[in-house]
Amino acid sequence: MNEQKEKNRYSDAELKEFKDLILEKLRVAKQELNNLTSSLSSPNSNGTDDTSGTYKTLEDGSATLEKEQINQLAARQKKFIEQLEAALGRIENRTYGLCRETGKLIPKERLRAVPHTTLSMEAKMKQY
Repeated sequence: MNEQKEKNRYSDAELKEFKDLILEKLRVAKQELNNLTSSLSSPNSNGTDDTSGTYKTLEDGSATLEKEQINQLAARQKKFIEQLEAALGRIENRTYGLCRETGKLIPKERLRAVPHTTLSMEAKMKQY
């Protein structure tokens, strides 16, 4: 049986790979947040000036609902950006990829899929 010493952290080369992945996700996330916030600040291009009052009321309600949804998406995007930035901090102090519950290394496949995670699947499943 091949006994291999269990690693307690990722190598600098592996951390650089994760850092590059996170920086790209961060760039995309910030661009998406920018798009969301700019759509909130721009006036509704589908004006209702020439429609009857009933339709204007429906349009106003719809616009309000849409703004609330965009606000929720923007808040989620901000949280995602914060999580990615925290992951970069963990890379800098070389604790990236360690499960905060088990202390074991989180598999690379999971980190590639969810680079900001701080839990292994084992620990995540225990939460349910």
